[in-house]
Amino acid sequence: MAQRYVRVKTNQGQTYYGLLQLTSRIQVLDAPPWLQGQPTDIELEAGSYQLLAPCSPSKIVAVGKNYVDHAAEMGTPVPKEPLLFMKPPTAITAANREIHYPPQSQRVDYEGELALVIGAPCVDCTPAEAQGKIWGYTIANDVTARDLQKQDGQWTRAKGFNSFCPLGPWIVRELSAGARIQTFLNDAPQPVQSALTNQMVFSPEFLVSYISQVMTLLPGDVILTGTPEGVGPVQIGDRVRVEIEGIGHLENTVVARSLPESP
Repeated sequence: MAQRYVRVKTNQGQTYYGLLQLTSRIQVLDAPPWLQGQPTDIELEAGSYQLLAPCSPSKIVAVGKNYVDHAAEMGTPVPKEPLLFMKPPTAITAANREIHYPPQSQRVDYEGELALVIGAPCVDCTPAEAQGKIWGYTIANDVTARDLQKQDGQWTRAKGFNSFCPLGPWIVRELSAGARIQTFLNDAPQPVQSALTNQMVFSPEFLVSYISQVMTLLPGDVILTGTPEGVGPVQIGDRVRVEIEGIGHLENTVVARSLPESP
């Protein structure tokens, strides 16, 4: 099994990066692994910590319509260049945490995606150089308020609600170019999304290169590479599980988000 790099909070409130062992113990690192974090003598026992999202990025850059079939189901052609948008870091939530369904929306969709974690500053990189800037891979769910996306025209509100970027549960260093990505709802045995990551229109290294010619990518930043065909709505109470072969699965439950009462 590939090494699984995690970020955790102890029961005492301390946050660490570490390596998850098969025993569920955590070997604590002295820094984020992409900043050359090294193993320490600290080990955390199972039950003494909770998993956080595996990184804390300065920004999340996402890519729209990066699978041909998904572009078709959205009724649009495949973009000639990557279609970029951003999600705020405050949208991040961890595996097994809740997705909060906002009262402003009547249609919230799941979008299972492969996420890239950047390991070194990246500016004006070629695709060949960009490959070396990708430190690892994790799983994301680009949750979207679809009705607000259509209503607003631009996507910030629809993509930016708190909890609209489940991420995790850990990062792996290597991934097969043709890894299968699937999304499941509740206990249904058949996936609602299923594709191979090498079916992307624009490859991960091309995306990193393209984005780096717009903005500086920093260590720990996250790139969402696009979702396959099969996006659809979730309801309050649903469980969404995104699986990527070679990484694992990311599961979250949808709950109602309550707005504070007026004084």
